[in-house]
Amino acid sequence: MRGDCVGSARREGVGSGRAGAAGEVAVVGAINVDFVVVASRLPGRGETVTGDDLALHGGGKGANAAVAAARAGATARLIGAVGADEHGKAALADLHRDGVIVEDVAVLDGHSTGAALIVVDAAGDNQIAVAAGANSALTAAHVESALRRLSGRIGCVLVSTEIGDAAVVAAVAAAGEIGAPCILNPAPVSPAVLSALGHHPLLTPNAIELAELSVLVGDGSADSSGNANGLQDVAARATRVAAAAKAPVVVTLGGDGALLLTQDGTPERISAPPAEVRDTTGAGDTYNGVLAARLAAGDPLRDAARVATVAASLSVVRAGARDGMPSAAEIEAALRAASPRG
Repeated sequence: MRGDCVGSARREGVGSGRAGAAGEVAVVGAINVDFVVVASRLPGRGETVTGDDLALHGGGKGANAAVAAARAGATARLIGAVGADEHGKAALADLHRDGVIVEDVAVLDGHSTGAALIVVDAAGDNQIAVAAGANSALTAAHVESALRRLSGRIGCVLVSTEIGDAAVVAAVAAAGEIGAPCILNPAPVSPAVLSALGHHPLLTPNAIELAELSVLVGDGSADSSGNANGLQDVAARATRVAAAAKAPVVVTLGGDGALLLTQDGTPERISAPPAEVRDTTGAGDTYNGVLAARLAAGDPLRDAARVATVAASLSVVRAGARDGMPSAAEIEAALRAASPRG
């Protein structure tokens, strides 16, 4: 049985004021420690720039998205791997404090915990280099075992691609086997994404990743630079990718919100509320975590995407991938402000 990411809601979503049972969010992805330098501008090729203090934050797309889902009110668990080192212990402790269930995180001897080196400029843009560490050693068997054990409890599986290809494909396939809706965040785009498309996950690329996906699925007219002539080109690329995946696609567009391409091929623009940008690190993770939380709660895809867009816009006003992630109450307030009539 294959999960359907656009199924009818089990209950109304954030902003409805109605309560009900919801499935868990299972996130399969990377766990990192982020080493962050804030500088006046990003370095060019071969260039050194200086900042002030070095800041350490919990990171990794999987871990960040799990935190975002938990803060948005979901029961969130993480399936991943850390090294048997101090950074790994600290990462798990941070996740536990944020309400993420970490019992399915493997602690691996002989591997370092993943790390990201991040430079953030005055405008909030960033450059990131990642050392995968234990993330690359997460096995398909570990992922499959965890998801099968949780069958019947999971409302949505969210998979990100900073882990090994075999683990990515195993996660998407296992989600289909247990009948759970599955989101695949192709960041970065890897050959595993093409292998996973046969399981029909909901894809959530940004514009650059969408261009790379277009090339991956055999669109000879696309380049991988992310350059597109406005929303029409983004919609055309999303249409081609959705046809290959046989599933909806949600393209995140930063301050321009998101573009949803539904199963019937209709593109729909979802506008983002204005935000004073301080740091965009983690905005995409916030989007995916909240999207998964709302799908697990039973929201239709359009509603879930709208809530996720609002949450991502809230996340950029504070520094740090997780420090800006909003709570359910903050998301609720922002939704009310955007739609005063409810």
